[in-house]
Amino acid sequence: MEFKDYYAVLGVERDATQDEIKRAYRRLARKYHPDVSQEADADTRFKELGEAYEVLKDPEKRLAYDRVGQGQRAGEDFRPPPDWDTGFEFRGGGYTQEGYSQEQHAAFSDFFESLFGHGAASYRSTSYDSTGFGPSGGARRAGLRGEDHHARVSIALEDAYLGATRTLTLQSGELDEQGRVRPHRRTLKVRIPKGVKQGQRIRLAGQGEPGMDGGPAGDLYLEIEFDANRRYHVDGRDVTLTLPVAPWEAALGATVNVRLPEGAVDLKVPPDSQSGRRLRLKGRGIPGEPAGDCYVVLQIVLPSAKDEDVKAAYRRLSEAAASFDPRAAEEGES
Repeated sequence: MEFKDYYAVLGVERDATQDEIKRAYRRLARKYHPDVSQEADADTRFKELGEAYEVLKDPEKRLAYDRVGQGQRAGEDFRPPPDWDTGFEFRGGGYTQEGYSQEQHAAFSDFFESLFGHGAASYRSTSYDSTGFGPSGGARRAGLRGEDHHARVSIALEDAYLGATRTLTLQSGELDEQGRVRPHRRTLKVRIPKGVKQGQRIRLAGQGEPGMDGGPAGDLYLEIEFDANRRYHVDGRDVTLTLPVAPWEAALGATVNVRLPEGAVDLKVPPDSQSGRRLRLKGRGIPGEPAGDCYVVLQIVLPSAKDEDVKAAYRRLSEAAASFDPRAAEEGES
């Protein structure tokens, strides 16, 4: 996938004001509108302009685009990091519409979709309110209700097991006195409910856009992600981890202390276990109704043969198990 330079598409500098971006879009949109333009590539150019303007006219999207695209050049191979937008606060839940149709929305590039295409569809799972209990909802009062905000936030897996209160910092874009985008940060104290899953939302009532004419403020929805962790893999409420074991623990059986997100537990490794064997700890996954399970995958780790005593032990083992062929199963499959 190629990186798209939206500033170059609109012919503006990276420090352009929002008014300069709007004027550039309107001028070029008139020039390349398919209904009036005689240019051979009018339709393609018009779609590119709409896509660029969709991002740069929005302070939040523009700030996020600037960060993820720092140092990138148009046409370069590009893959956004999976957590590139974590901690960014966006207004609304999807695309805005100004100057182009739903059909043109569908024509946005893969580059755009990889960054902003999740829209409202990213929030299909159950929401918690700000106390951590029950779905969001409630009747609207008089006046114009403020727009909802949303953000993805990253928490430790341990917080999903135990629940926690965390201080989170969110970043969004705002305009300075010259009409240029600058970062704005705010800090919130958030209760993480016990049992929250990846992809679920926490609703903070009244923390979205202020209302108008006495109307209520919108809400802020925080979509939960878990911190990157090489030790654990999460699937729904189930948690999988890899447990290194010594050859004699796997061969003879052993009781091994395993560190889980909620604390340590003693695990019995059955005798004659092979590397890759999965052991299930029922109900030791993420809490819920029902709770998930924890799966422990055994990984046999060999002592280094640099030590002479260990090397001698390997020789004795090779003699005692002379008939053992570790590749017998592969040869039988061929």
